[in-house]
Amino acid sequence: MATTKNAAKTTTKTTKAASYDGFTEAERSAMKDRAKELKARGAKGPKVDPEAEVLAKIAELDPSDRAIAEKIHAIIKANAPMLTPKTWYGMPAYARDGKIVCHFQPAAKFKTRYAMLGFSDQANLDDGDLWPAYYAITQLTPADEQKIAAIVERAAA
Repeated sequence: MATTKNAAKTTTKTTKAASYDGFTEAERSAMKDRAKELKARGAKGPKVDPEAEVLAKIAELDPSDRAIAEKIHAIIKANAPMLTPKTWYGMPAYARDGKIVCHFQPAAKFKTRYAMLGFSDQANLDDGDLWPAYYAITQLTPADEQKIAAIVERAAA
């Protein structure tokens, strides 16, 4: 009787594991990217130029995501030069004192209909009890670029 009970438990666990393992392929890919980044920056790994790494990631993006990422990179470099470009989970990101302030998430990475510019809790964007931490982007107009410049400048202060 004990053998039958254990066999039933094993079958149930196997079925559940086969149908859902907790992470999508895109999420697993992002985690692998992060592990590579940490290894490359670690004491034993080769040192890399973080901005070159970001520019290489931007160059790999789909054309629509690449156009947005290039503009955002230029806006951040011009308006928040104190932020250091680096990759974060395989995405372009910008840090202050080693901590991520903002990052660009391409639409194609997670198969969403828009790219996102996200801000961490390190960003100085607090405005009362409620404020945006992510911005959806489908394209950038000159007016949008000015808005992003002001947000990035404030976030980095």
